[in-house]
This record gives sequence, structure tokens and C-alpha cells, in this order.
Amino acid sequence: MITIFTLNPLLEEKFFLNDFEIGKTTRVFASKFVCGGKGINISRQLNKLGVENLSVFPLGGNNGKIYRHAIESEKINFSILSAKSETRKGIVIIDQNSNKLISSIITEDFSISSEENIKFTEKIEKMMENSSIVVFAGSLPNAEAKEIILKGIAKAKDLDKITVVDTYGSHLSEVYELAPMIIHNNVEEVERSLSISLKTETEKLSFLKSLQQKGINIAILTDGNNPIYVNKFGFEYKIIPPQIEVADSTGSGDAFVAGILYGIEKSLVIKDSLVFATSLGAANASEIDVCSVDISKTERFLREIEFFELGTRMKTIDDSPNY
Repeated sequence: MITIFTLNPLLEEKFFLNDFEIGKTTRVFASKFVCGGKGINISRQLNKLGVENLSVFPLGGNNGKIYRHAIESEKINFSILSAKSETRKGIVIIDQNSNKLISSIITEDFSISSEENIKFTEKIEKMMENSSIVVFAGSLPNAEAKEIILKGIAKAKDLDKITVVDTYGSHLSEVYELAPMIIHNNVEEVERSLSISLKTETEKLSFLKSLQQKGINIAILTDGNNPIYVNKFGFEYKIIPPQIEVADSTGSGDAFVAGILYGIEKSLVIKDSLVFATSLGAANASEIDVCSVDISKTERFLREIEFFELGTRMKTIDDSPNY
């Protein structure tokens, strides 16, 4: 079982409209509530891939009630950590004519109390015992939540679980020191979290090498349509994703992580896992729905992905497996 912990879920209210113009009144012809947050996106994508998983997250207030109803309708397997604070909410505006994202507006994060911190940590540690893979994903709602994720990663390592982390913020350097098995970040998140520069290939590879030296087995940096860099046990890889027309890039990193988890579940070699994950991220960005990529939609992207090991190109066109 893959158990995915998200400490900062987001209730998204999506508004669909035509011919949006700033300063003018625009009528919304449709709207819906959608469950957001990195871990929930990963769960949704794993469901589309037929991989069993459990999503765990805190909910509170009226937004939490709406969120629960929405996630039940998606048939995502979940467990709730009951919180007192109101779950955060976002407004997403989509132009139906172009089928593209116009804007996203997110409210302030909710907060986790000291009492909830202890309760959530205990529950999370118990839930990990029956998991083969543990995932910690997303930002943190407040400072109290830092202890939850740090203790959770440490406990997962003690239990010898495959631990995958995709988070960002001021706590990121402390996460790296705990050396989870797999780390994924996008470049902007790392630069903002650690106040460092990752503009050049040399900077990116040097950064990933520093993570590998801390004991992180697989460290991955994605950067939108730009090349992806990976360090696995000191072996360096570069993946050039396909160039696409972006509808909404939201959740593309989460789709990528879902692809890595799929690769672990299917015992794929690292090359095949990374190529498949890249195809999922690209397919997600080309659609308006977040992390709802059918596996058949990845096929057209697989042949456009270039994979390099230590500067030597490896084929992805003629020897791609049947995913």
C-alpha cells in the first residue's frame, strides 16, 4: 500500500467562462469544487493508473465539509485528520474557449495547533506501519506542522519504508538532512526555499550531488519544459521533456511523482520510470484537468522524450516498454 500524507490540502472552486477581460463583467456558465494539494493530486493520478493508495490529510471547517464531499465523489481512498482550523480555499478561473487556465487565487493557509501536532504525528506513525511506500507531499500550513513531517520521515526510515518526499519551504534543508530515499523538487521551489541559484546545468548537478552525499538515493529536479536532472546513487541523468502547448501546468510535478511511484510498483528500471514519469507530467500540462491522465494519453509523448546518461544519449523511441 502507498500511503500519501498531505498536510496542506486545498479546496479549489473552478469557474468556467468565455472571453474573459480584465475590468469587464464576465458571466460564469459553470463551476465546480475540486480537491487540491500535492498528495491528493498524486493519489488521483495513481487511481488513473490503477495503483492502490491511501491519501491522508487534515480537514476543518465548512471548507473541509465541502472538500470531503468532493473527494468522496472522486472515489479517492482517504483518511481524515480532523482539524479545528478552516481548510484553505482557492479560486481557479478557466477560459472555456481556449481551455486554458487564466488565474489562480489561494487563501491563507490554515493552522495546526500544538495539540493537533501531537495527535497527527501519532496517527501518521501508526498508519505507516502497514504501508510499503510512504509519501510526504506539499507545503506546510504553519510552523507546528514542521515537526509532523520531520518526525514522520524519521519514523518511516526507522520502519525501513520506501520514503518519497516532495515538499518545499523553510524546512526543506532539514528534510534533506534526514535523507529520505527519494526527493523530488522543482527548481523554483528549491531556489525560493534555500535562497540558492539553480540556473545552470552545473549548478543543478552539483546540488543533486550534494543531496546524494547526504544519503538520498534518488534526487530529482524538474523545471517545467526545461530539462530534468536526476542523481541516483551518484549516476547522473538528464531528461529532455517534449515541447507542448500548456493548458494548465498545475499538478505536473505531482503527475511526475505518481509516475515514479508507478515505476516502483511495477519494478521498472530507473530509465523507464523517469521516461514514463516525464510523459505523465507533459500530458498533465496539456490538459485542464489536474492529474487525470489516462495511461493511453502518454503514448504520444514517450517517443518525443530524450534521455541521457552521463552525456550519452540512450534511446527512448524503439525500446520503450509497454506501460
